Amino acid sequence: MSNLLPVYDIKNLHLSKEGFLVSEFEPYLKRHQKLLQPHGHSFYHIGFFTQASGGHVIDFKKFDVLPNQIYFLTPGQFHQWDFKGKVEGYVLNFNQDFFQSFLHQADYLESFPFFEGDAKNSVINLPVAVSNSLAALFLEMLDLNDHLERKDTDHFRVVALKLFFTVGRFVAKKSGVKSATVHNSLIRDFKRLIEKDFKSTRLPKDYASALNITSNYLNAVCNKVLGQSAGELIRNRVILESKRLLVNNTLTISQIAYELNFTDNAYFSKFFRKYAGINPEDFRKSYY
Repeated sequence: MSNLLPVYDIKNLHLSKEGFLVSEFEPYLKRHQKLLQPHGHSFYHIGFFTQASGGHVIDFKKFDVLPNQIYFLTPGQFHQWDFKGKVEGYVLNFNQDFFQSFLHQADYLESFPFFEGDAKNSVINLPVAVSNSLAALFLEMLDLNDHLERKDTDHFRVVALKLFFTVGRFVAKKSGVKSATVHNSLIRDFKRLIEKDFKSTRLPKDYASALNITSNYLNAVCNKVLGQSAGELIRNRVILESKRLLVNNTLTISQIAYELNFTDNAYFSKFFRKYAGINPEDFRKSYY
């Protein structure tokens, strides 16, 4: 394994000039064997298994690979496959601005829980009926791609959005959570702020101030909706970024501490050990 975790750009995978790729899984895997190694990428990636076994890792969380399973990755997430035997299904990749010119709300995709960049919401096991519906939508996208003209790109986007809505309805029905609530909107805004400022801002009261609410209210909503405190969400994002940087073996622990705005190496190591349950050096060794 190389010392540097590869991060693949959309151009590395020979996407169309329109900024997307749809493929059956098996030929995609044969073309891109490098993706079997730990990697990240700068685009959205969706994998749908109709027949498969083994495991995969998303942002250091392990999942079984199962038939009738779909997973969603957002730009920047860590990923690794460990398949056992033949893999059948479909892949959809698209760049970050593929839907922005089509949708009035630029961040619309984030309204789907599986596009929030949280690994625990990224993998969804589907009933056969929903799985069959998704397979039909992937086949429709493949057909559009084979005969693609510029005017058909919007048609392709519509079919992809239908896929997202189909999965979104299943997730909402299964969880019993209505997506359009004041609390969920607040959590979404809070997570966006964390993503933007987690390296420099660590206190819930500072985020609460930016959201024009009290820190007590922010904590109460986080606990009610997510079962976590606001401070936990912030710390978890710092730990996740720490892990992403630690698997890049070219960076020293001191450089990582500096990148994440810790005062010194010792404070970073203490923080990481407390919340990740392992020393930074030992975590790194587990990947090399």
